[in-house]
Amino acid sequence: MLKTVLGLGLVFLALSGCMALEGTTADGVLAKVPEEVLEIADKRQHLGAVRINPDDGCFEYRHIGPVETTFLPLRSTEGRPICTAAPA
Repeated sequence: MLKTVLGLGLVFLALSGCMALEGTTADGVLAKVPEEVLEIADKRQHLGAVRINPDDGCFEYRHIGPVETTFLPLRSTEGRPICTAAPA
């Protein structure tokens, strides 16, 4: 019985990991930005490459500057960061 429960738990964890990566590229960029995020995001940000920062759960967008390319926090029209959950 215990082996069955542990086996099912491992299968669930493996499948949940696959579902989390579905719709992303190798560097974590989302294939499609959620509509809710597009509605509140400041339009002056490049929304062609958006990912979720695994450390804080907030959305980031790829900023291509004159010197370097980096990911910056995605902000709403009010200047607030857009996150998947409230910080702990």
